[in-house]
Amino acid sequence: MRVLEDLRGATQWEMTQIKYLAGLVVVAALVLSAGCVGAETTPTAGDNVSVKYIGTFENGTVFDSNVGKEAFTFTIGEKQVIPGFEKAVLGLSEDESVTVKVPMEEAYGEYNPALVSTINRSDFPDELAVVGTSFMISGKNAIVRVTAVNETTVTLDRNHFLAGENLTFTITLLSVQKHGDA
Repeated sequence: MRVLEDLRGATQWEMTQIKYLAGLVVVAALVLSAGCVGAETTPTAGDNVSVKYIGTFENGTVFDSNVGKEAFTFTIGEKQVIPGFEKAVLGLSEDESVTVKVPMEEAYGEYNPALVSTINRSDFPDELAVVGTSFMISGKNAIVRVTAVNETTVTLDRNHFLAGENLTFTITLLSVQKHGDA
């Protein structure tokens, strides 16, 4: 009641200011309760996300990065990236960054010696018989690397070059385009 008694002597201008401030408080409360301000945009399945990232080995050597390049965009839940990378992005809000260690099991798996084979040098094209050369085997959707060459044999490795590696990524979520948004 004391507040009402204090307001009885207020001028018309003071009453207008009080009403204006009360109106602002109500609008602010409505905006916050509706989630219009402070609502974070986090990705869910089907959303397209754009990120910047730096990938490093355990010793800190960078193996890949798109910093200073175009953002990398992919769709959550479409298996377009390794599971550990996607899991890290799912926990981010727009403009948020994280550094995450991704064990080989959530990256490219363990190195599998059964994916290494040796073929006769005479059965292999000369232009591909160079250590470090990678190529796609038609019909198998597999990338093969030449890992050794001698006069009689060529050794091929079908493991991903990051298989058997625990990886670290520093990821910044730049934007989220919600599934169904144009």
